[in-house]
Amino acid sequence: MKNNRILITDDEPEICRLVQEILEDEDYIVATSYNAEEARKALTEFKPDLVLLDIWMPGTDGISLLKEWMDGEEPPSVVMMSGHGNVETAVEAIRYGAYDFLEKPLSMAKLMVTVQRALQNVQLRNENVQLRQQLQPLNELIGDSHSMQQLREQIKLVANTESWVLVTGEPGSGKEVAARMIHKLSPRAEAELVTINLAAIPAENIAVQMFGSEKDGLVTAGSFEQAKGGTLLLDEIADMDLETQAKLIGALRENRFLRVGGSSPVELDVRVIAATTHNLEEEVTAGRFREDLYYRLNVVPIQVPPLREHPEDVSMLIEYYLDYMVRAEHLPSRQFSTTSLNLLRQYSWPGNVRELKNLIQRLLILNRGEEVTIEEMQSALGNRTAADISSEPAPDYNQSLRDARDQFERSYLLHHLKQVGGNVSELAQIVGMERTHLYRKLKALDINPKNSRKH
Repeated sequence: MKNNRILITDDEPEICRLVQEILEDEDYIVATSYNAEEARKALTEFKPDLVLLDIWMPGTDGISLLKEWMDGEEPPSVVMMSGHGNVETAVEAIRYGAYDFLEKPLSMAKLMVTVQRALQNVQLRNENVQLRQQLQPLNELIGDSHSMQQLREQIKLVANTESWVLVTGEPGSGKEVAARMIHKLSPRAEAELVTINLAAIPAENIAVQMFGSEKDGLVTAGSFEQAKGGTLLLDEIADMDLETQAKLIGALRENRFLRVGGSSPVELDVRVIAATTHNLEEEVTAGRFREDLYYRLNVVPIQVPPLREHPEDVSMLIEYYLDYMVRAEHLPSRQFSTTSLNLLRQYSWPGNVRELKNLIQRLLILNRGEEVTIEEMQSALGNRTAADISSEPAPDYNQSLRDARDQFERSYLLHHLKQVGGNVSELAQIVGMERTHLYRKLKALDINPKNSRKH
């Protein structure tokens, strides 16, 4: 805890000098000020970890200065001092945010114990802030490109309404981030955002997960009740079976629902955001998605562009994830050579932002030096450079969009399966999918992971 910065504010120079000498002997960095004006300046320029603040000073007294600081954006840790101390004054100081209270004449032993405890409290508070920042999911869409600026503006307009929102986009493009941003900017921001990934839940369990259940007097709350007053994100809405779709449309129409096995209606008080990688109009035409539900959810459509359509944001995304992984995951920092950055800007990013995040993480974990070289980058991308991509056969534009998407997804998954030797767990990490969803996707595309295993 030594080398912390401590500011002493007292109108008695002798007190300041004595306390400064004692604290400097303990290896603390100390500054002094003799009135509120000097203290304000020192707080900005010296940036102390702890302030020892006298209550009785000419002009602005210590209690007034304490209240002023505590109303600021980043209040300091403060220990009050006074030669005229009493219980009422101490209680008032603590009530306004002071850590502790010391009476004059100062007991040096009590001073040192109080300073140590106050600084320990500062350290714990800073660690808690860091932990909250690390656990906080990304709530902003990163990028200065025209398409991302336009998307953020659209989200701001939508957020202030109670309209249901349909967010579409390719896997890994940032649909969930867009949904979190809508919630964060909405009047429901103080309540919960509850996410339910419908693709990761067996069809027979989706209704219970969403609406809850009642059995033998035991009530289990579903996602709608958990999100009461807030927002419910129905991720991969196209994977919902028709029976549950019917129950959902009924709940949205009536603004209430029944738990599975229940008889008493539960009032609906959530904003619904749906997200999907599929074209719901095609799903409606194919009979896999209810038309009335589609129009209910599609009040305000939000399209998240794939990363290949805004490559100018790649550098900013790399910078963000580098900083995040160094800070939150304690990985060693690395720099990208100019040629490596150019390659990443030209890469097509079939896995979008999620693929970029996973790539950065992999490069930091492998850590082959301070700089990421072009050779290392090509190896990490599986030699799938811009030249390789441009030389691939042109797509068949006569097929349907769904067939084209299936063809791409099959090629994409087969490529990465080969890279990981058929290991589905590693594949799930690379492509950023839940294993349950991934297995279903592999089965739907007629891909057998065993065929890609190394012999």
